[in-house]
Amino acid sequence: MAENQYNPKELEQRVQQYWEKNQSFKANDDADKEKFYCLSMFPYPSGRLHMGHVRNYTIGDVISRYQRMQGKNVLQPMGWDAFGLPAENAAINNKTAPAKWTYSNIDYMKTQLRSLGFGYDWDREVATCKPDYYRWEQWFFTRLYEKGLVYKKNSTVNWDPVDQTVLANEQVIDGRGWRSGALVEQKEIPQWFIKITDYAEELLTDLEQLEEWPDQVRAMQANWIGRSEGVDITFDLAKNASGIHDLTVYTTRPDTFYGVTYVAIAAQHPLAEFAANNNPELAAFIDECKNTKVAEAELATMEKKGCATGIEAIHPLTGELLPVWVANFVLMDYGSGAVMAVPGHDQRDWEFASKYGLTIKQVIRAQEDAQQECDLTQAAFTEKGTLINSDKFDGLAFDEAFDAIAKELESKGRGKRKVNYRLRDWGVSRQRYWGAPIPMLNLENGESVPVPADELPVVLPEDVEMDGVISPIKADPEWSKATYQGQAATRETDTFDTFMESSWYYARYASATNHDAMLDPTSSNYWLPVDQYIGGIEHAILHLLYSRFFHKLLRDEGLVDSDEPFKRLLCQGMVLADSYYREDENGKKTWYSPTEVSVEKDEKGRIVKAWLTRDGEAVIHGGMTKMSKSKNNGIDPQEVINQYGADTVRLFTMFAAPPEQTLEWVDSGVEGANRFLRRIWKLVTEHLEKGDAVAIDVKALNKNQQALRREVHKTIQKVSDDLGRRQTFNTAIAAIMELLNHLQKAPQDEAQDIAVMREAVESVLLLLNPITPHICHTLWHMLGYDSDIEQAAWPEADKDALVEDEKLIVVQVNGKVRAKITVAADASKESIEADAKAQPNVQQFIDGKTIRKVIVVPGRLVNIVAN
Repeated sequence: MAENQYNPKELEQRVQQYWEKNQSFKANDDADKEKFYCLSMFPYPSGRLHMGHVRNYTIGDVISRYQRMQGKNVLQPMGWDAFGLPAENAAINNKTAPAKWTYSNIDYMKTQLRSLGFGYDWDREVATCKPDYYRWEQWFFTRLYEKGLVYKKNSTVNWDPVDQTVLANEQVIDGRGWRSGALVEQKEIPQWFIKITDYAEELLTDLEQLEEWPDQVRAMQANWIGRSEGVDITFDLAKNASGIHDLTVYTTRPDTFYGVTYVAIAAQHPLAEFAANNNPELAAFIDECKNTKVAEAELATMEKKGCATGIEAIHPLTGELLPVWVANFVLMDYGSGAVMAVPGHDQRDWEFASKYGLTIKQVIRAQEDAQQECDLTQAAFTEKGTLINSDKFDGLAFDEAFDAIAKELESKGRGKRKVNYRLRDWGVSRQRYWGAPIPMLNLENGESVPVPADELPVVLPEDVEMDGVISPIKADPEWSKATYQGQAATRETDTFDTFMESSWYYARYASATNHDAMLDPTSSNYWLPVDQYIGGIEHAILHLLYSRFFHKLLRDEGLVDSDEPFKRLLCQGMVLADSYYREDENGKKTWYSPTEVSVEKDEKGRIVKAWLTRDGEAVIHGGMTKMSKSKNNGIDPQEVINQYGADTVRLFTMFAAPPEQTLEWVDSGVEGANRFLRRIWKLVTEHLEKGDAVAIDVKALNKNQQALRREVHKTIQKVSDDLGRRQTFNTAIAAIMELLNHLQKAPQDEAQDIAVMREAVESVLLLLNPITPHICHTLWHMLGYDSDIEQAAWPEADKDALVEDEKLIVVQVNGKVRAKITVAADASKESIEADAKAQPNVQQFIDGKTIRKVIVVPGRLVNIVAN
């Protein structure tokens, strides 16, 4: 059988060698040609590709190959997000240096990427841990410093008092250091920040430009930026507190201002520290707060705790004295570190006031048509409504009250309207070793200055020993020694947040071979912005926000002339697989790989029994879950490639689900994809046995030949739309599969049969090439072409071939199919109706009945309603 000649392992290696030898995917600037820049988020070199990588990169490769066949100049690069904490941990565990571990992983993963046939321009490869990459990041940081966009301030970090080191959040487990087990403390140390808040409004408004981004991602970014309109209000203190005369708070609800019953401040607020001097209880509470890590996301659900300061603030409009409390839900890093508490109309404030017996006032009444009851003994009333108990402002609705109370405060000099943002400046300092050194020098007089450009890069030493306690560059005083204009200085021993590297890598690809500049504006402005970006939804906020910010910084430095880095964004879904486990008497679960398990399924394909193959004992099916190490249900792509070939893996991952949805890894689906490719191989090779094909004589085609050709061009039309506009790769593949069913039944007896089949098989290979390029490359040459299918033009649907002379019409009686008729494509409704009624099987169901209605849907069906 011809399909037995299909040997994917041998074929794919040969094709990949051909691509490499001919530099088939090398991209060059060409101002005379329309460009298309397709980019998938680059991987962390963890050691092995997982199926999430395979799906992400296959999507990118399908789009790239499709666009190349549209005649565009395509750039599809690849690189490595190579810095970060996991490499340090792995180096410690494996008793090696992070650099050695990282470079070894890069080599292995690069081999895996090549084995999948991805069309990358490897000449543009970058690894963020190499000095020729982070040199320019350091240079750019010094430029930002000179522009006043970089500053240093004290910020709170996780501190391990035993190991005497700063811990990343991931290294704090249940409040203790991951290595020492000591209770982690919160400690303030100097750190570097970039002023992303200067761009907050532009980052928000420019979301409107991103029309080809998922609405969900744009909404997530807008919420993270968190623009709000409110009022800064100043409360005088009833007595001088060591030079502190007042407190400023920000509120978006000035309409509730008459409901303020206390003021809450952060534990780190100067007023709290002053009040604690003579208050041991307060001092102890502040200590407790300082050593408790509180993320903003946890504020709503955490237990509310506080302690009174004994200090009172004066309500600016009523003169009422309000107690000032230190509260654990107020963070110093957000706003002024103080909030006005309105327990009647804020649930957090209500919980705190209820716990400590503080006054709760109602100043907002529910509107008559409101759903929510206003019972302040049960909860705060948080809806907007009409003011009560608010002096001259009673009866006002939210908008009027906002305006009127803001004006009143402004007239008294106690308030000012303000636009605020939830977004905070980007802290880029990390106290770990495996990262790009921050290019700053600390002088003996306490001043910090940037490393001069001619001394960059500040190179991170790679031949180090990791002890898991302190960064090698912090432990080595010789490394930090430097001079600046003849005076002694020390290098900054913090390294950059790895988001720094991933925020501009997309731009470096455009100038990857330029060693004299961060970016070559000519190349950058030709390729940027990225036309198609692909990556997981988990990067929707920070990575994408920082990249957008960095792009605007690059623009303002004159390195790019666009406002946004990525035009179109596709967020692919997760890959799921069956999971299996056993549970011991203590409830501990042991998870087994799907490759270790045998199963029995019912007629609907559901698993009804599962057992461990090696011992025959039962295991529990844990359902389809995300592939992960913890569930031991990851499928090694390399094993599947070795068994079925890369084209099968690519085909299955594109066919099993729409790209944005989760993909369920099912072995039978993989086998089905492989069978489909063997059918393609068989169809083409058997067609070749018929000999050379003559040209199609459209006028000489019989009805069957016309019908087959129509199916071919309908498929071209659908697949073109599915790949290009809709990006629904699964439906494109389904259309090709349906066409294959027609082709396998078609005769190849006459010259025109063979001619139509030749057009059909060529079209199938062209349509499949972006998805399964190895088999298509091979079969294309077997058809007699000297040039590569990669350089072939995408097929266009012949409009004349799509014209139908006849239509197949379904005839129903009372909604049930009773016949099918073939009518002329331009047949009138009347003639279709008459033909339908004349069918013998229709007549027996309408005979003797009254026809109430006849519904004719042109080109589709006739439904006769009779009783």
